[in-house]
Amino acid sequence: MPVTTQEQSTTAGTAQKLGLLPEEFEKIKQILGRIPNFTELSIFSVMWSEHCSYKNSIAWLKTLPKDGPHMLAKAGEENAGLVDIGDGLGCAFKIESHNHPSALEPYQGAATGVGGINRDIFTMGARPIAQLNSLRFGDLKLDRTKWLVKGIVRGIGDYGNAFGIPTVGGEVFFDECYNVNPLVNAMSVGIVKAGETVSAISCGKGNPVYIVGSSTGKDGIHGATFASADITEDSAGDLPAVQVGDPFQEKLLLEATLEVIKTGAVVGMQDMGAAGITCSTSEMSAKGESGMKVYLDKVPTRQANMQPFEILLSESQERMLIIVKKGREKEVEKIFEKWDLNCVVIGEVTDTERLEYYMNGELVADVPAKDLVLGGGAPVYQREYKEPLYYAELKKFSIAAVEQPNDLKEVARFLISHPNIASKRWVYNQYDSMVGTVNMSTNAPSDAAVVNIKGTRKALALKVDCNSRYVYADPEIGCAIAVAEAARNIICSGGEPSAVTNCLNFGNPYNPEVYWQFVGAIKGMTAACNKFQTPVTGGNVSFYNQSSYEGPVFPTPTIGMLGVIKDKTNRMTLDFKDKGDLIYLIGESRNDIACSEYVYSYHKIKNTPAPYFNLDEEYKLHQAIKNLIRNKFIRSAHDVSDGGLFITLLESAMPRQLGFDISTDEQFRKDAFLFGESQGRVVVSVKKEDEDVFINTLMNEEVEFNFIGEVKGNEMIIDDESYGTIVSAKKIYDNALGEFLN
Repeated sequence: MPVTTQEQSTTAGTAQKLGLLPEEFEKIKQILGRIPNFTELSIFSVMWSEHCSYKNSIAWLKTLPKDGPHMLAKAGEENAGLVDIGDGLGCAFKIESHNHPSALEPYQGAATGVGGINRDIFTMGARPIAQLNSLRFGDLKLDRTKWLVKGIVRGIGDYGNAFGIPTVGGEVFFDECYNVNPLVNAMSVGIVKAGETVSAISCGKGNPVYIVGSSTGKDGIHGATFASADITEDSAGDLPAVQVGDPFQEKLLLEATLEVIKTGAVVGMQDMGAAGITCSTSEMSAKGESGMKVYLDKVPTRQANMQPFEILLSESQERMLIIVKKGREKEVEKIFEKWDLNCVVIGEVTDTERLEYYMNGELVADVPAKDLVLGGGAPVYQREYKEPLYYAELKKFSIAAVEQPNDLKEVARFLISHPNIASKRWVYNQYDSMVGTVNMSTNAPSDAAVVNIKGTRKALALKVDCNSRYVYADPEIGCAIAVAEAARNIICSGGEPSAVTNCLNFGNPYNPEVYWQFVGAIKGMTAACNKFQTPVTGGNVSFYNQSSYEGPVFPTPTIGMLGVIKDKTNRMTLDFKDKGDLIYLIGESRNDIACSEYVYSYHKIKNTPAPYFNLDEEYKLHQAIKNLIRNKFIRSAHDVSDGGLFITLLESAMPRQLGFDISTDEQFRKDAFLFGESQGRVVVSVKKEDEDVFINTLMNEEVEFNFIGEVKGNEMIIDDESYGTIVSAKKIYDNALGEFLN
């Protein structure tokens, strides 16, 4: 194809500025058989960016377990994972990041992350019913951190609340490694009836190609490339790469989309997220082994005189590409007209397997679809990795070197008020958790969010989880813990873990030590997902989470897990129910304070290994808890995690303002027993009259368990000493984060 009159021939220098490696520029020339023009090079640059192609991660991602008994769509097959939950229903769910945009423009960066992940769900034909998020911020003493927290939380709340989907769960974590580069991971979950799903595919020569939804503007251009580079002091100049969202437009798009799917006139559909029209046209064509002719001058635009590459690469929000069966155009157009949305034919499907883009009658780009995409011609790299020096150093840690404080009450007060432990109510009070009336966790808290599936006996148990400090300490163990804790939370809520989506947040993959963290995390996730039979349905890789002057963030492989509560009468909550109930600790205590909030923040000892974890022991614990819940032998269940046993007891005590009276175990250091975070432990409460059957049941399980005390009064009594009242502790716990921010 000759170079267009609009553009000059490109060079290797131009390719490098667009984020392409020299060898990639040479490969593009081989694919095309000529030098690409600027539009074509722009197309390759976004599609071959890490954000779209996963070129530095896909080799390892392919090792994750993808098969399971309930899978309807495996990883990479569709926009989101799809799992059979019975009763003729499927659950679509996915988690994705919007880190770099949120670092520069926190409100819109976070808001459009929520919008994008919801579109991934409803373009499959599923109606979103719940949202979760995982947020990481820097030092709360910094004004920038406070600005980021307030902007990101408001962006998530404003978009999600206006869109009308409840935010039912999540996590918030603070560490100075996130000072420059916060992490914003958004998860959406939807329900679809069997047979009503739509695939992201293009096929059928002559079928019209529609763009529907909002008009196309200059926001988000090269957003995928921006997401595939480190944050620098000049990154503020990339603000046009941050999209602008409109939740009310998305609500209209949701309803129109679900309505048009029911007509049967839709061949395929895909959200326009990263790389916009470029991504959706290329991925849908490659999947259907077809091509397209696309007329860019027909695309509705918000700004005059947009160049071809701007239209192709724009990531303007609330847009989708739809392939319609020829002859049924009027049906589709009528629906979108009713909802007052753009619905414009911009091209047609061909059988050439090439993407031909025209502007005002002139061919401006001609590229093979398959060569652009993951699994096709996109490059795949095996990066070098090596164990970092710090790993051997933190293995030298010994608990004996840490002097036990004389006043453990002071430690307890410190942890209750720590932003990583204290209530996140300042955050979740800005979210509408009750819209749609499906959230079952608001007034009856459990370890996982519980979402009602109306018209059935079932509910969903949902969880996002990752302690990134553990992953930094040991990527393989830390990531396995993230999977195990998500599963433990679902089990403790009465559910059965079903499948996983992940959001893998790491630094620069060209750094061998960062890539070692990534590889270790994949290995740990693989081992744990295989053990719990929770296949990975898909997700997101976000590299380059670092700044040029503060280095990489902690490796943060966020796990989003779906569980199913088959019978809502077996739902379990974490709150103590009555005075006189017995408190048992199931699982083994240890002299372990490694990587705990206690040792990291109170003692300020940063270099310690991951806490104790054993995958086989963890699995046995889950089976025991499941058995106890199914037989209704326990009244509450709450896992021991951040902050240790003391915080677990406090969180079980606060909902009904019931205190506890427990004794520590003299085999262990008192600080380790109360504040250590060794894994594989759950606190349960038991009626006195059920104690014998409870004990007999556990005697047949391969788990350790110990009576530690009773539910009593309104005080926290430990070894006959009062640690204060539940009321006073709750006041500190509930208000600490708000006081930091305000």
